[in-house]
Amino acid sequence: MALYEHVLLARQDVSAQQVETLVETFKGIIEANGGSVPKVEYWGVKSLGYRIKKNRKAHYSLLNIDAPSAAVLEMERQMRINEDVLRFLTIRVEELEEGQSAMLQKRDRDDRGDRFDRPGGGDRFDRGGDRGPRRDRPRRDDEGTETTTGAEA
Repeated sequence: MALYEHVLLARQDVSAQQVETLVETFKGIIEANGGSVPKVEYWGVKSLGYRIKKNRKAHYSLLNIDAPSAAVLEMERQMRINEDVLRFLTIRVEELEEGQSAMLQKRDRDDRGDRFDRPGGGDRFDRGGDRGPRRDRPRRDDEGTETTTGAEA
């Protein structure tokens, strides 16, 4: 059997409970056709890059699938029929990831606030490090005479 990673985008109007029911339905289709779904991850509601069927956000879910291609084709056919599914993407992989996906690791890191705790972190405008003193350059005062700034003054 082949290994697949499948990402599902559901409408933002449906609840997380309904998304879970949808995922269980599609998981049942895979298992009925001789496959298995070892891991399911719910990534939450995220903004879309562009509007899809008048939706600006969607519920994202990841399914790791170990199944024959016929089972995946049947699941995709059912997804096309379902009006709550905005988009889906199935990719064949050599091996399935163990542990959390990169999306959940990113969310955990963001929740902990690690970005701001590490040296050089902070908001995106903070470049870190000391820029040193300003260069001495001539500046004109109100009367038009040149004065110097910095260490010489």
